[in-house]
Amino acid sequence: MALNCGIVGLPNVGKSTIFSALTRAPAEAANYPFCTINPNVGIVDVPDNRLKKLAEIFKPKRVIPASVEFVDIAGLVKGASQGEGLGNQFLSHIREVGVIAQVVRCFENPDIIHVSNKVDPESDMETINVELALADLDTVAKRREKAVRALKVQGKDQQKQAELLISALDKVQPALEQGKPARSVPLSDDERAALYDSHLITMKPQLYVCNVDEEGMRNGNRYVDMVKARAAAENSEAVVICGKFEAELADLESEEERLAFLSELGLAESGLASLIHAAYRLLGLRTFFTAGEDECRAWTIHAGDKAPQAAGVIHTDFEKGFIKAEVYSYEDLLTYGSEAKIKEAGKYRIEGKEYVVQDGDVMFFKFNV
Repeated sequence: MALNCGIVGLPNVGKSTIFSALTRAPAEAANYPFCTINPNVGIVDVPDNRLKKLAEIFKPKRVIPASVEFVDIAGLVKGASQGEGLGNQFLSHIREVGVIAQVVRCFENPDIIHVSNKVDPESDMETINVELALADLDTVAKRREKAVRALKVQGKDQQKQAELLISALDKVQPALEQGKPARSVPLSDDERAALYDSHLITMKPQLYVCNVDEEGMRNGNRYVDMVKARAAAENSEAVVICGKFEAELADLESEEERLAFLSELGLAESGLASLIHAAYRLLGLRTFFTAGEDECRAWTIHAGDKAPQAAGVIHTDFEKGFIKAEVYSYEDLLTYGSEAKIKEAGKYRIEGKEYVVQDGDVMFFKFNV
């Protein structure tokens, strides 16, 4: 289960530059709107020091990290929900991602055109959020019309589902009309499930990416403060990224050089790592590992997933024929140094179908098909 992240924002806020820096993929970046018409896609490894440590201990033939797919979606403008700036095409691309990363320009540079001729993060964020809400409002109207027809012609079970969908749509519609996201509306689990097939853009988790210059990376600025305040109000997150720094960091050959580079800037991790970790938190994702002489690998699951579901991430047959899981924690491996020592300490466990997998678990599954 790979994380899929769509990068959105107004034209010329630095989306393609950041995309290229994060993925090292050659996205087109130019000083004019709509230079990205078809979305660029890049897949990167999830930074995880735990996997590196497992590889040092087991010395496997191969190491496979979890991955993230970044999709660079062309700039949206005011009126995108009505087709302005090829908006309908771009909005369809957003519907396909799992989490939205909205890039906000947080730097001054008279040589780089701003679509509104001024740097104003609050206005920029509002423009994007309103356009996404308006796009969803159109979807809600169409889905409601279809559900009302279903009430008249479908059987009882289908009618019950239609009634549930209409109830959920009626709850989110007022919020969308005010430019607020559907995810801000309290819904029951059944209502959320009923809305799932509507693929509302504003139901997706969204975080903000503050695109800063070198000075902003070191010291921050008032624009960054604005974005962080907006993110906090939405129970979301904001990360600060400087495309130039990320590109320079990615060009360094060794891990030691990269750590030294980050240390000079007073940073604990790269912008890429910050963005991925924020997305993991928003989506409630967790990581477990499989480890041995052949392979050390990181796997992504949702918080609360049980052992059979985790096994199913590896292969559906593992979930169908799940018998048990042999489990120990990454922290115990650090403490004791080997699987043998973990067993001696009584920390090597056998878990069944009801075991809730914890972040950092190292697991070996037994199954029968």
